Amino acid sequence: MLTPPQHGLILGGQKSGKSRLAEQQAAAWLAAAPGHRATLVATAQAGDAEMAARIARHQADRAARVPGLATLEEPADLAGVLQRHGASNHMLVIDCLTLWLTQRLMPLHGDGLDDAALAAESARLLAALQQAPGPVVWVSNEIGLGVSPLGREVRRFLDALGLLHQQIGAHCGRVQLMVAGIPLTVKGQP
Repeated sequence: MLTPPQHGLILGGQKSGKSRLAEQQAAAWLAAAPGHRATLVATAQAGDAEMAARIARHQADRAARVPGLATLEEPADLAGVLQRHGASNHMLVIDCLTLWLTQRLMPLHGDGLDDAALAAESARLLAALQQAPGPVVWVSNEIGLGVSPLGREVRRFLDALGLLHQQIGAHCGRVQLMVAGIPLTVKGQP
């Protein structure tokens, strides 16, 4: 009988060390067996020059820290990415769920998803995660710890992200919260 893959969710604030922890987990996965592969699925899109520079810096830093970690830039169709690229020897690192949801609800161009379309896309994403033959590590910002914002759109986003965290976390064997660069294990083994 096959052991199901160990999925993980890494939450934390801005610059808390979330991506670095995911990279460390990918490096450990790559070192564990010669046939292992790992791919980072980057969801960020450059809407301005500063973001483009930030993305380029992240790519260069990541390549230096984890040389065997491939990068895939398919920010919209995460369910399709899991279906097309998932394999028992292949870890997928999704960095990050927050930016993916932002682009689905508030895209740079065009209209965002309505509630029904978001629910359908989230269900498709969760189904793909359940069927993923290899480990998937999710990185996301925990931004719902403060006061409720005044704007309707921002409240909708926070609610949607919190619900998505709950749904993804339920399917992960490990959930970690990064605080000041220190991983706290919320669920599972560190």
